[in-house]
Amino acid sequence: MEQTTKKRVIIDMDEVIADPMGDMITWYEQQYGRKVDYSKMIGSWVKGFPEEHHTLIRDRLRSPGFFRHLPVMKDSVEVLREMNERYEIFIVSAAMEFPNSLKDKYEWLQDHFPFFSWRQITLCGDKRLVYGDYMIDDHAFNLVHFPGKKYLYSTPHNLRETEYERLGSWEEAGKIFLG
Repeated sequence: MEQTTKKRVIIDMDEVIADPMGDMITWYEQQYGRKVDYSKMIGSWVKGFPEEHHTLIRDRLRSPGFFRHLPVMKDSVEVLREMNERYEIFIVSAAMEFPNSLKDKYEWLQDHFPFFSWRQITLCGDKRLVYGDYMIDDHAFNLVHFPGKKYLYSTPHNLRETEYERLGSWEEAGKIFLG
């Protein structure tokens, strides 16, 4: 394996480059005709759904195929294609919580980010095993033990987090990483 001098960037999938929350909200509002409450999403976006439907939402997350056709976060493909030329990129997802997602996530990445090789994809249970120069994630608990520069990708469930520098969009990430 060749040695690289490129800076390493660890990038999360869900709520960073893939949009499971947006997909779930669209589905839920169409199926049940009810709105979600974004103000209740602190800690987990599932909390924004009516409490009597939390099990339904979690079951849908665990179902085969859910992660296969998610929307792509705006500008992520273009920015990451260019970042992939300048940085050593790894897409890292703590996918073991939803074992049915493993094949779905890999195929989703191949469809939308075909410039990433299989060697750049890590589907794991705990992100403490990864290291790098930068990490972009929507969960602060994944950033706590990371030794490099930490970026919290903004989403409704993490709006009360104040410890980390935020990224609000891939356009913003492009300005930071691509100058």
